[in-house]
Amino acid sequence: MKLLITGFMPFGGEKENPAWEAVKRLPDKVDGVSIIKQEIPVVFGEDFQVLEKAIRENTCPGQGGDLPCDQSCERLCAVICVGQAGGRSGITPEKIAINYQDARIPDNAGNSPRHQLILYPQKPSALSYTPLNEGASAGAFCPADGYFSSLPVEKMVEAMSEANSPASASLSAGAYVCNDLFYRLMVYLAKGSLAGDAHIGGGAIGGFIHVPFSSEQLEGREFPEGKLPPSLPLDTIASGLEICIRETIKAVKADR
Repeated sequence: MKLLITGFMPFGGEKENPAWEAVKRLPDKVDGVSIIKQEIPVVFGEDFQVLEKAIRENTCPGQGGDLPCDQSCERLCAVICVGQAGGRSGITPEKIAINYQDARIPDNAGNSPRHQLILYPQKPSALSYTPLNEGASAGAFCPADGYFSSLPVEKMVEAMSEANSPASASLSAGAYVCNDLFYRLMVYLAKGSLAGDAHIGGGAIGGFIHVPFSSEQLEGREFPEGKLPPSLPLDTIASGLEICIRETIKAVKADR
């Protein structure tokens, strides 16, 4: 099996993003599962284009690829996206993604959508609005306003806490590019895009995890009134993410 984990590029004037820096430190195999790592641009829409390409490159070609399956492919069992939430003091797996964008700062391409939906942004930004795809039949897939993570969030938090890694579940992934990627991923999975061929089993689970500033990222910097934001060493962040991966693999194997 394979597990895909992603981390964002630096943004907001930062020189590094602890999400990607920690992901790079993860082992290439965890509990016999291959760990695939992918860096993601901090750009609305482009974020998922890169993620979807990575998914297609790491799953059965019969599930959206361009080549016939050779029966030797591995199942992509999970997709975990990781982003930075400066100001948080621990690692926070997210519970829910919402169909909403509100950028307090421009993304890395200068886009700053305000108070609009991720899908159907031309429509009113009322979260109760769940339109059909234009021209689709009444039975067509219709994205929900929000999607719960299918990762074992509570188990992740419990396991990290037992290992003395600061952690808690989060009920808000914000409305910036992190939530944008999280929501688009969950819509993709809800569509059954990774339904799975018979020889590789069922579909993937997925979700999002926020991490705080890294201690290395803040080293040597000055802050107003000497108030240093919360942070964790990169090794601690990477260890917490590895725990999350192990709990995800346990959940996948238990569901067989």
